[in-house]
Amino acid sequence: MSLSDILGTATSGLNASQAGLSSVSNNIANVRTPGYARQQVTTSTNVTPGGANGVRASEPERVADRYLESAVYRRGGEAGRTDALSSVLDRIQSFLGAPAGSNSDSLGYGVPKQLDTLIGRATLLTGSQNPRQYSNAFVLSAQDFLQGVGGLAGDVGAARADVASGVSSTVNRINTLLRQIDDDNGQIVQLQHVGRSISGLADQRQTALQELSGLVDVTVSTQPNGRVTVETATGQPLLDDRLRQLDYPGGEGGANAIYPTIGIRFADAAGGPGFSTGQSIDSAAVGGRLGGLLQLRDVTLPKYLDQIADLANQAGASLNAASNDCTTAPAPQTLTGRPSGLTGADQLHFTGKSVFAVTARDGTVLAKTVVDFDALGSGATVDDAVQAINAGLGGKATAALDATGTLSLTANVGGAGVVVAQDPTTPGTRGGTGFAQYFGLNDLVRVPGNPLVPSGMQASDPTGFAAGQTAHVVLRTLDGRELAGYTINGQAGQTFGSVVAGLNASMGAFGSFAIGSDGRIGFTPSAAAGGVSVQVDTDSTDRLGTGVGFTALSGLSGAAARAPAALRGDIVTDSGRLPLGRFDVNAIVGSKGIGTGDVSGATLYVDALGKTQDRGAAGKASIANMAADLFGRIGTDAAQASTGQLDAAARRDEAIQRRDTFSGVNVDEELANMVVLQNSYSAAARVLTTASDMYQTLIDMVR
Repeated sequence: MSLSDILGTATSGLNASQAGLSSVSNNIANVRTPGYARQQVTTSTNVTPGGANGVRASEPERVADRYLESAVYRRGGEAGRTDALSSVLDRIQSFLGAPAGSNSDSLGYGVPKQLDTLIGRATLLTGSQNPRQYSNAFVLSAQDFLQGVGGLAGDVGAARADVASGVSSTVNRINTLLRQIDDDNGQIVQLQHVGRSISGLADQRQTALQELSGLVDVTVSTQPNGRVTVETATGQPLLDDRLRQLDYPGGEGGANAIYPTIGIRFADAAGGPGFSTGQSIDSAAVGGRLGGLLQLRDVTLPKYLDQIADLANQAGASLNAASNDCTTAPAPQTLTGRPSGLTGADQLHFTGKSVFAVTARDGTVLAKTVVDFDALGSGATVDDAVQAINAGLGGKATAALDATGTLSLTANVGGAGVVVAQDPTTPGTRGGTGFAQYFGLNDLVRVPGNPLVPSGMQASDPTGFAAGQTAHVVLRTLDGRELAGYTINGQAGQTFGSVVAGLNASMGAFGSFAIGSDGRIGFTPSAAAGGVSVQVDTDSTDRLGTGVGFTALSGLSGAAARAPAALRGDIVTDSGRLPLGRFDVNAIVGSKGIGTGDVSGATLYVDALGKTQDRGAAGKASIANMAADLFGRIGTDAAQASTGQLDAAARRDEAIQRRDTFSGVNVDEELANMVVLQNSYSAAARVLTTASDMYQTLIDMVR
């Protein structure tokens, strides 16, 4: 071997040792840097055409295991999803306030406690000879409960708006990370092509991928040229040879807002959303933080809002059932209902008998009539019933129905009042609801646009929806994805039967729609569509100008069914207007129909709050059971989300630890490598020194 070969070999050894020492120093300097994978330099024999000539050192390479990195990405998505659920559901649970029976008021009075108080004060009404002293407390409790439920709905709606804002910010962050990863891909390909180290960029890309995996479930694949491809857990590509960007035109909204799907678009030259790929993210199945937020926004929180509205509406309907079976003593001069959704020309559809009377201030009956709705004939209209009432009262009182479907009954005798009661044997009902309650003549609770009673519509009845008015009915899966939808378009000649036929024609593959005997439209899912829910997500219909739309008439859930319930203002102002007496339907003209100070109807309020309520497709339950189901569901969901968050975070951290154990820096190991490399460097230096001395000796000999 020539001296030149010896010098070259020694020099290559010095260079290799120096490269190794540089890599070790870099590792030690980044021992606590998150996401850093240690680097190593590999050496190999430098083979030339003339034979072996020294050693060759590679560019620093990352020490990483793709499987362990993939495990971090997989578990990051679940951790991100459960974290989003836990933080919001814990906030929702705090809105409930103190539970019934609790003395704590650190979170306010609390809806559960308000319901308990309302039932307790209703009971007090029945145990007093002079309930007027308790009627004010009962009215205030009813008002507090309805306001508490309304406040809870407002809080949940505000949380939904915050979640929607979180969706927007999460989409923006996902887009930023995708652009960064795409940029890193390009630089890594270039460096790898010229044989340069990609370790720093690969670490940077891994950190971005780890953050991305917490925002959305992703599958990451590494290509031979060094690029990584990214697609969602549901199979939509986000990054391959072309960059995609998520397009979310929505943003913040209220409790009843309808949000668009998140589109996937090819990135334009500036990195922003360009042409559509034809794919979208439309459900929580996408996973990660984004999936958790979509689950909350589209499924969990709307379901809470529907349950809260159902609780308020059923409580209102129960109180109204009691108040409409009662009267004040003396009776009021005028009973004014609320928009019923009916006009005078509509088919009556009432059966049985109702009693209408005019009474003096002392309760003496001045006029009385019993209207037999069956005797009016099968083709009778609402106007026919109004005329029968007026004819039977002989001018001492007047019934009238205005253009909004609001019925009123007014006494025409000075100082007299009017009463509506039910025949005890064959009560007058439509869709199972008594006459006074159907028209809301003595309602205690009112909800804008919602009569709080089944419509009693039949398939042959016209919808009365004008052209341009629409209602969109959707079927949603458990993760919030729209499975199918149908838009009801108002038009002349449209009937409720034709609407149901259209629903079945459009969505019959997933179940069947039908009109019940009470006029509610129910949905029975097919065996293959278990867990599917139906709701009306948008509704601009208005039946014949009455202000009552399809959602209220059909009994389906949806945004239009979430209007706040409130106590009648005049009863709040004067609790003496609370109906507590019962009219004696057997009283004849000239006899007492209402006893002075009669409070026999007080028990009806207790019964109404305690008995099972018919909720249509939602089944039957008492108000207390409905409240317990709602509050229990919120508490259970929050507890499960918290437990899931802890478990998912532990699994993610365990995956990160396993990855870092393999890829991370061990200072002791690096120091040992440093000693080896230093010795190698010293040995190569000695060879170089010896060869240099020999070369100098040869030169001296020539001289």
